[in-house]
Amino acid sequence: MVRVPAAVVAASGLVGGYAVARWTKQRPLGGVALAAAGAVAAREWRRNSGNGAAAGLSAAYVAAFAGSHPLAKKVGAWPAVFSVAGAMAAASWAVDRKKR
Repeated sequence: MVRVPAAVVAASGLVGGYAVARWTKQRPLGGVALAAAGAVAAREWRRNSGNGAAAGLSAAYVAAFAGSHPLAKKVGAWPAVFSVAGAMAAASWAVDRKKR
């Protein structure tokens, strides 16, 4: 089975959740995509780096989602989503890399 790095899953969850919500015009459906990717990423963070890292990165994931909203008012929706997704991927990669 191919393992997708948690950093990719987390970033994809943020981008994919927004894309689903925007293109289907169903915000709850985007939330389901966001939450599903977050759950998969959290499982991998816990497996790779432990409970503390998983909790911190999960909090960062939620903060990235929340932070994209005010950022979008300044730079636009897609740039905000890509920015927070990149920051989340970088944080995930850094923590996972440090623990290995």
